[in-house]
Amino acid sequence: MKLIKNVSLILPHKIINNGALLFSDKIEKLYSVPPTVLEDIEVIDGEGGYLSPGFIDIHIHGAGGSDTMEGNREALENISKTIFQHGVTSFLPTTMTMNEIEVKKALDNIKKMKDEGLKGAQPLGVHMEGPFINKKYKGAQSEENIQPPNLDLIENYFDIIKIITLAPEVKGAKEFIKKIKENGITVSVSHSAAGYDKIKEAESWGLSHAAHLFNAMTGLHHRNPGIVGAVLNGDLTAELIADYVHINPAVLELVTKTKELEKIILVTDSMEAGGLEAGEYSLGGQKVFVENGEAKLEDGTIAGSVLTLDKAVRNMLNATNLDINEIINMVTLNPAKRVGLDHKIGQLKEGLKADLVLLNKNLEVEKVYKEGKENRGDFYL
Repeated sequence: MKLIKNVSLILPHKIINNGALLFSDKIEKLYSVPPTVLEDIEVIDGEGGYLSPGFIDIHIHGAGGSDTMEGNREALENISKTIFQHGVTSFLPTTMTMNEIEVKKALDNIKKMKDEGLKGAQPLGVHMEGPFINKKYKGAQSEENIQPPNLDLIENYFDIIKIITLAPEVKGAKEFIKKIKENGITVSVSHSAAGYDKIKEAESWGLSHAAHLFNAMTGLHHRNPGIVGAVLNGDLTAELIADYVHINPAVLELVTKTKELEKIILVTDSMEAGGLEAGEYSLGGQKVFVENGEAKLEDGTIAGSVLTLDKAVRNMLNATNLDINEIINMVTLNPAKRVGLDHKIGQLKEGLKADLVLLNKNLEVEKVYKEGKENRGDFYL
């Protein structure tokens, strides 16, 4: 049993200053006034910082020099350990538009690693980005591997796929969306040329989410509100990449004034260069060049990010007038709800898993706990 004291507890609707939290593998008790006597308890001094639930990244391709599409334990383990150091305790490894053999290899590997467990952040399932997208908005996705919606490709993976990002305007999308919605999978739009009315129609089929809002989709115009207009004027949850590259800080602020805060989710969309220096890397089999915090293909197309989720939190704090707990919800409770796991993770609440991030006063990561165990070096299990 451990107790973190002298810390501000970040709850969904408030912050408890100078609080304390008792935990084992789960959260045992929250204190607004720290206990004075506890026997056989390891006491951790939070030094006036903040205690947050573990961060959840529902859209990440890679980090630390590894990519989900490598389809092996070593790659996923490296991603897991790299992002753990930035406060991420749970994530959705995200696939790319590649050939079916490589996609299935990645899905099989994630399924196996989800069952076996990793030495850092734990995979909750899969975010499948493509290959059922529109070539006109392919972004950094491989055009040659784009295909119409195909249930045969994914029918053996309904148990691990949490999100599928697709273009709802392509042929066969309606029936496909209805089918995967029936299987509890979140249907997400991006890499799409759909208009406002098509998104509204697709919502009735089961569309409920938008990947990396503003990017690889029709934008907002006063006579053609597009996908962005439908998201801002509707019930879809929306991902934001708060790296100041994919979205200008002023637009981040605008979204928070327009969209319900509980429907905003911060993601990294990180590729293998996440957490590393400038240089040449790969994403979905394509060369990516990273310089000045930007990842781009040879033709200049933005290719994911090198963002970390703790940096996204600090960027949102600087770009908006939101309270800290409102921003922390965007990397904890909101994504937990999106994948249907808020009864297990995503907030500081008695009985939930002790996935915890100790932050200093500048919201920089000091310690990370996964089910009560702290990472020390490469291992915490």
